[in-house]
Amino acid sequence: MVNNFISFASGCDRLAILMIALCVFMGLCVGSFAARYMKGDSQYHSFFIQLILLIISVSGMASSDNLILFLIAWCLSSLVLVRLMIHKPNWRAAKASGIMAAKNYALNVLCMGAAFLILYLATGETSINAINHQDAHSLSMQLALILILLAAMMLSAIWPFHRWLISSLNSPTPVSAVMHAGLVNGGGFLLVRFAPLYLQHPPLLTLIFVIGLVTALLGTWWKLMQSDVKRMLACSTMGQMGFMIAQCGLGLFPAAVAHLIWHGMFKAHLFLGSGSAAQEKRFDLGYPPKPLTFICALVCGLTGSLAFAWVSNKSWLVDDTTLVLLIITFMAGSQFALPMVRFKPLGNLPLAFIFTGVGGLLYGFSVQIIAWLMEPMGLMQPQPLNGIHIIGILVLTLAWLSILFLRSQEKTMPMPGWALRAYVAALNSSQPHPSTVTAHRNQYQY
Repeated sequence: MVNNFISFASGCDRLAILMIALCVFMGLCVGSFAARYMKGDSQYHSFFIQLILLIISVSGMASSDNLILFLIAWCLSSLVLVRLMIHKPNWRAAKASGIMAAKNYALNVLCMGAAFLILYLATGETSINAINHQDAHSLSMQLALILILLAAMMLSAIWPFHRWLISSLNSPTPVSAVMHAGLVNGGGFLLVRFAPLYLQHPPLLTLIFVIGLVTALLGTWWKLMQSDVKRMLACSTMGQMGFMIAQCGLGLFPAAVAHLIWHGMFKAHLFLGSGSAAQEKRFDLGYPPKPLTFICALVCGLTGSLAFAWVSNKSWLVDDTTLVLLIITFMAGSQFALPMVRFKPLGNLPLAFIFTGVGGLLYGFSVQIIAWLMEPMGLMQPQPLNGIHIIGILVLTLAWLSILFLRSQEKTMPMPGWALRAYVAALNSSQPHPSTVTAHRNQYQY
């Protein structure tokens, strides 16, 4: 009976092992921080019990190959996270944040439960691995995939399901860290888990790419408008989740997993260090960059992109969606090099050249390692380039250049009316729900 239960519950493939290792590592990091941060809190011990329960439930979800156990673990982890978010029920704003997140998770569970029921009725299987080997071209299978996509969007705060994440900032810092570094990434994990089915539908992958790209652009734009550190980090998480989903839409699922891992560790670091952000020294990046500075940064970006392509066994001379990822690494490398070559473009060029090259090698190596580990699952399948991908590349490029060269014009010339209206609309859209905002210190019940 024990062997049958293990066979029934366990889906510990290489993806599951990666996710469990990440979850346990992040739990240890957050727990170590919380041991000091939560000291003296009246719910100190219950906090750690719930944190351990969250780690166990997420690990169970990652390792489960059974639809029922997967859904149960998903529900349990959502309930525990909501309880951690509220933490102090007497604090009205925190309670409102938890209720808002609970409503989002309830709708998420409904979509996932309906999708799993359809998958079972269409295939007669409860094993996720067995379902992934089925033909997915029937109408019922396509409906199930759309419902799974909606569930992933809700969990990962993909636009237009982003409001709950921006309104969740009343939680203790360790809770925000574990949420942004862990459970929010669950949407990407869900898509990767059912990737073999999505790979049978290129038009659906293109839709996923568009949804991810829109979210990445909005999250990044909104981040630049924020003055509050945690709200800025929340918008950043939204943008990063959009980029992760876009990589799934490109058919580059191992790259999405690598991004999930890097983002989880980096965002946990940012949240756990957010208390010292007010003391950090801020640098004027001097936008727009001078022509020579920009050219040097482009050279460094190209170096980083070529290093990434070399170590991850990719090529610029392709006509598939790998090209989109390479162009994004080129822009990221150029942006990374800009501060280093700002004052002495030619003098600092060698140093920037080395740093961007090493950065490209490290990121490419991480993607290649994940692709190698997941090779038996066959999830690295770049899609043929189409017009939507080309438009996406152009939009990303124009957005990046606009941030670099148009931002400083606000100081020298008035903004046109349409731009002001767009700015105000974007700023309003990036704000939390009013009920989750503590307007006066007397409302803070601790």
